[in-house]
Amino acid sequence: MCLAIPGEVLEIKDKKAVISVMGAKTEVSIELLENVKIGDYLIVHAGCAIAIVDEKEAMETIELFRELGEITNGKV
Repeated sequence: MCLAIPGEVLEIKDKKAVISVMGAKTEVSIELLENVKIGDYLIVHAGCAIAIVDEKEAMETIELFRELGEITNGKV
């Protein structure tokens, strides 16, 4: 099973973007998407951006992952 966490676009170089996923930076392919801009939030699967999501949806998803981390680490 794969989980996709939204990442914010920090840089764009040709058909690749550097994104921040909960503070971790990684480079992903943006070849499957059009009009990716710095500041967009992307859903990434297997190193390829597959969708652009709005900031509200991205923040809600990130918060759910943070809560899940607290539950699995015994904090809740």
